[in-house]
Amino acid sequence: MTDRQFEDEKDQTITGKKKAYTRRSILKVGGLGALAFAASSYLPQSFQFEAAAKEHKKNGSTHGQHGSDRKNPVVMRHGFNPMKFLTHFDYGKKTRLSNGQVQREYEIVAEDKEIEVAPGVYYPAWTYNGAVPGPTIRCTEGDHLKINFINKSSHPHTIHFHGIHTGKMDGVFEIVPPGSSFLYEIDAAPFGLHVYHCHTSPLKKHIEKGLYGTFIIDPKQPRPKAKEMVMVMNGFDTNFDASNEFYTVNGVSNYYRDHPISLKVGESVRIYLSNLTEFDLINSFHLHGDVFRYYPTGTNLEQYELTDTVMQCQGQRGILEFSFNHPGRFMFHAHQSEFAELGWMGLFDVKE
Repeated sequence: MTDRQFEDEKDQTITGKKKAYTRRSILKVGGLGALAFAASSYLPQSFQFEAAAKEHKKNGSTHGQHGSDRKNPVVMRHGFNPMKFLTHFDYGKKTRLSNGQVQREYEIVAEDKEIEVAPGVYYPAWTYNGAVPGPTIRCTEGDHLKINFINKSSHPHTIHFHGIHTGKMDGVFEIVPPGSSFLYEIDAAPFGLHVYHCHTSPLKKHIEKGLYGTFIIDPKQPRPKAKEMVMVMNGFDTNFDASNEFYTVNGVSNYYRDHPISLKVGESVRIYLSNLTEFDLINSFHLHGDVFRYYPTGTNLEQYELTDTVMQCQGQRGILEFSFNHPGRFMFHAHQSEFAELGWMGLFDVKE
């Protein structure tokens, strides 16, 4: 795709036909509301994004009929449910080869799709299986993986898996044009938390547009039982000025703030956390009311850092394990305050 085509695509942003939202304008609208939220109690709706949605409609968007339900302002219209995504793992179609090795088969489809990244704010994404992030692929170390990649989008794409594999399966030089497919075959190694993403040039455009997901390889001896979740930190440059206007976990701004995640006191929790944010050097996760054991990349079962805040650069990832000692509502969010005010905010609702 040429630079001229990228410039033309800027005109297709649908966060407002006459006036696209900027990072500064959203913070100007929502900063006081966000600070009040952080200083007091849970607010049922996002003031800044409701205001943005009203402006979006006023500016004459042809997508106004898809506006969000005021009673549930973050219900998605593109079929993606962040609460289900949080705990859904794709183990593929499992069979066993003649040598006894477990084989798992997956299908990943690249397609262009409009998604709603905040109430009333739409984004022309490039997706794996119709969502941002893409599906969470899960297997066990030593499994033979066959990933059938089908490109139904309007641009050439690939899938690059972090981890160990042959050069022919690296997803860098085997560019898959629109209407074509490619079969990746990998023996899963090493165990731990990995990511996958498109590696077609210009790389920043393909990641910015949403082509990434989580790749979990479990150790042969399973980790202790816990309530497991996937959280992918990301951002959306909705006016294509090389600066994110919205930040999210799992693709929807403030979703887990408006829909708190239910936990129980003493319940073991495990979060597979990764950062695929473009345009910012780092992103972060901060937990209120407790601390967590942080296992970088998850490739070691014993060595960890005990902390309540972790920073990750793009592509970095780690496993968080903790349990709450007390009931209540506890925040988790980016410890870059601006990111939190622009949508990277969530709540755990902990009960006895």
